[in-house]
Amino acid sequence: MKTPVPSSVEKKALEESGFPLRMSDRERIGVITVPHFPALGRLAALRFLEWVQQNPGGVAALPTGKTPEHFIGYVTHYLRTWTRAETRRELEKGGLDPGPVPDMKSLHFVQIDEFYPMDPAQHNSFHYYVNKYYIQGFGLDPGKALFIDCSKIGVAPGTDLKEIWPGETVDLTLRIRHPGTVLESRQKKVLEAVDQWCHTYEERIRSLGGIGFFLGGIGPDGHIAFNIRGSDHFSTTRLTPINYETQASAAADLGGMEVARKRHAITIGLATITRNPAAVAVILAAGEAKAGVVRDAVMQEPNLRYPGTALQKLSEARFYLTNGAARDLPERRIVRIQGSAPDIRSVERIVIDLAVARKKTVLQLKAQDFKADSMGARLLAEMKPDLQRLIRDVHDRLVKKVELGCRYRTKTAFLHTAPHHDDIMLGYFPHVVRHIRDASNRHTFTYMTSGFNAVTNLYALGQVENLLRFIRTSECEKLHEQGYFSPADSHCRNRDVWQYLDGVAANEDSMKREGEARRFMRNLIEIFEEDDPDNLEHRAQELVNYFETQYAGKKDIAHIQKLKGMIREWEADCLWGYLGFDSSSVRHLRLGFYQGDLFTEEPTFQRDVRPIVQLMRQVCPDVVTVALDPEASGPDTHYKVLQAVAEALRQYEKESKRSDLMVLGYRNVWYRFHPAEANLYVPVSLNMFAVLQNAFMNAFVSQSQASFPSHEYDGPFSGFAQNIQTRQYQVLKRCLGREYFNEHPSPLIRATRGFIFIQELTLDAFYELAREIREKTEA
Repeated sequence: MKTPVPSSVEKKALEESGFPLRMSDRERIGVITVPHFPALGRLAALRFLEWVQQNPGGVAALPTGKTPEHFIGYVTHYLRTWTRAETRRELEKGGLDPGPVPDMKSLHFVQIDEFYPMDPAQHNSFHYYVNKYYIQGFGLDPGKALFIDCSKIGVAPGTDLKEIWPGETVDLTLRIRHPGTVLESRQKKVLEAVDQWCHTYEERIRSLGGIGFFLGGIGPDGHIAFNIRGSDHFSTTRLTPINYETQASAAADLGGMEVARKRHAITIGLATITRNPAAVAVILAAGEAKAGVVRDAVMQEPNLRYPGTALQKLSEARFYLTNGAARDLPERRIVRIQGSAPDIRSVERIVIDLAVARKKTVLQLKAQDFKADSMGARLLAEMKPDLQRLIRDVHDRLVKKVELGCRYRTKTAFLHTAPHHDDIMLGYFPHVVRHIRDASNRHTFTYMTSGFNAVTNLYALGQVENLLRFIRTSECEKLHEQGYFSPADSHCRNRDVWQYLDGVAANEDSMKREGEARRFMRNLIEIFEEDDPDNLEHRAQELVNYFETQYAGKKDIAHIQKLKGMIREWEADCLWGYLGFDSSSVRHLRLGFYQGDLFTEEPTFQRDVRPIVQLMRQVCPDVVTVALDPEASGPDTHYKVLQAVAEALRQYEKESKRSDLMVLGYRNVWYRFHPAEANLYVPVSLNMFAVLQNAFMNAFVSQSQASFPSHEYDGPFSGFAQNIQTRQYQVLKRCLGREYFNEHPSPLIRATRGFIFIQELTLDAFYELAREIREKTEA
């Protein structure tokens, strides 16, 4: 491989980063770091336009999904405003020649991948995406584009893919076995045609000279395009199964794991990407959650476990990363702390990581353990500490955090906030329960979005069918005559929940179904503003037709979004009813930025912040909880709610003149605190795990089948939350020693089998942290 030489755009970016393209031979691919997600898109846009200038008529392959959001935005903006003086200055500052507008019409375009089977007309298909954002958005010539249109591959004109693959289930074993039915004979021929088409697609790319510019993201298993972990580095375009991690990541776009588990993918291969030795191959990654797979792709020797290592053969291969995504590249991490004494949190992180790596308690660590570790050695060099005292201090701080996590407040007003309806439960449920036990505390549980994206059409259909069974019963008629379903009757609204929970207690499904039907009917009355049973039955039949005919993953119309959101709100009401709270303690704000679009809006003060301020005026909280996720670690709804709550607190502090409020920052299944980042370690017992599992499975029924799971855990989020909390306990048990827990005088500590990590913050500390996260995320 030739020595990598950065382009003009890359030289400018490297100057701003303060790092070389490769720190040493340990980094096998060039790396450029930027401060935040929008800067990542801007750098990729400048590099792409630079390449187009230098390679008119070249072959480009561009990605889909949320990763290229800012790339698309910047390219579109630059092309539209190329002749403006301010744009030309920005281009020149970025290292790009602001001369002639790049000739986008000259480019050949290659679609990278597509799910199979997939109707290209669906808005969640990659075919739709590339036509909307690249062919139309960038002004590319569709006549020079290679598309993956599943509806035309091996299928006769006028034949629907669903006729070939009923239930959209593709049996790849037909490649190697005899068909057993007439339908299987048709399917086998289609599979053979798909395989031949993939071969031809590969030939067409090669006839163009191979891909000249490849831009992509990296998946949770390290996949590039749909070349999942284990893919051959000599792989070409093919129809291939995808693994669980990739299915889970795609579930939100496809309408749930029920759909994603059936999907395969047509993808270009790793050899397709690297065949042209002069190809520019850029991988974008943002956020600390990607740090591990980035490290492996950049630093491991070529290995099938790490698909990104296939790019090492290209001298023009690059990883463009936010600082968070580059966190686990050790030499860069060391440079960042060089020249200044590490702060307490950094010291704790180094010592905890060292104890876990060496399988020792903190107090058992020796000087040689530090010297044998790059970060430990740097700590000794920078601080020249009294090592025994440093180790003792870290141990004592860990113990102190456990002790603080065992305490609970009294006479305190809590405002619990959550982006989604299960965030509080998955994030810090045992901490809530401990404070509920003291009746002097007041609690308000607030959900910022309606969460409609988490409800599948299949689940909503089941709710409608349950209502249709109930609506003509004598019980329903009697309740209707009594005015039970009046929207203004909050007492009867609470009775919905009590009816359902009575069924949970009695283990009686019919009672639970009646509670669900009561609330669903109440919701239809609110949405359609009519309460006549005949009209409502007609509306329900319309809903049946809707849910049976809409493709999974399609953006719902407004009243369906509202209805699905109400299903989630009902589940939250049931959860807190479980613990004795009625609907007056549960608030649903339905902030307007949450609209179900691929690229979501930013919160505004009038629409999204003001309702939070108004709620704070009513509640007068002493403690406000908030989901505290770092950049790009999970759903960006978490980040947007974090910023809205921060702004609301600033406004509330100003008008109430209360600076004594405390913020409890929590994380759930999307990302976790390192023990050094948290200052409260809340113990969790086996009994509390049982409560968590039981309450989750009975309250959040729409989530019990794990339709939108984490890529890290195949099952309901309650099980994953327990998995995380037990792992956090194992880390602390390693650091403090099993004797600390097994022989502790407190039965609470002796019973501990899990831990929740929380960051308690003053208002000023929270504002500063929110600002730091915003600077990592926004331009």
